[in-house]
Amino acid sequence: MSTDSDITLSTYDETSGSKLARKAKEAPFVPIGMAGFAAIVAYGLYKLKHRGNTKMSVHLIHMRVGAQGFVVGAMTIGMLYSMYREYWAKPKP
Repeated sequence: MSTDSDITLSTYDETSGSKLARKAKEAPFVPIGMAGFAAIVAYGLYKLKHRGNTKMSVHLIHMRVGAQGFVVGAMTIGMLYSMYREYWAKPKP
């Protein structure tokens, strides 16, 4: 008699690095979006010291909008790439 506990755990033996590499291969624009988000946050922290007369809240809003815009743009391009790969780049049978 088979139970749910008899399921082999070989599918769960994936390390974090190999899982990230597999996911990046499936959706290449997700890591690009994450890297862009991190770059914009780093740039915002660097510019925080030299913001001049700009209020802190305005500076943070601008950085949030920039980071979100980059991530949404990367997601959109990734979706278009995925659609292209699935519908147009496939050889027709």
